[in-house]
Amino acid sequence: MLKIPWTAKKTNERVLQEAQSERSLLHKIRKRQATFFGHIMRQEKLENVIITGMMTGRRCRGRQRERLTDGMAKWLGVGSVVAMLQKTKMRQKWRGLIANAMEQGT
Repeated sequence: MLKIPWTAKKTNERVLQEAQSERSLLHKIRKRQATFFGHIMRQEKLENVIITGMMTGRRCRGRQRERLTDGMAKWLGVGSVVAMLQKTKMRQKWRGLIANAMEQGT
């Protein structure tokens, strides 16, 4: 710890520079999303069915919206959504996959 008194007139950015650290809000958000996604996919409940289920009918014209599963697979660097869904069933492999993605900083 840097032991900076609260009376010192230093900005948060200055303290982070002295600690040789940086803010990582996006990394925290992505990690929490991935852990929650793995939690949902290991259960056989409504949330799992909603995320993995396909709707009947046709999608709208134009650019298609990116689905949660597609974005998660891209961020984790997994080849396909199916491979990612299989890895969610094995908790230790899923945690390792998240840790690798966090180290790469993507």
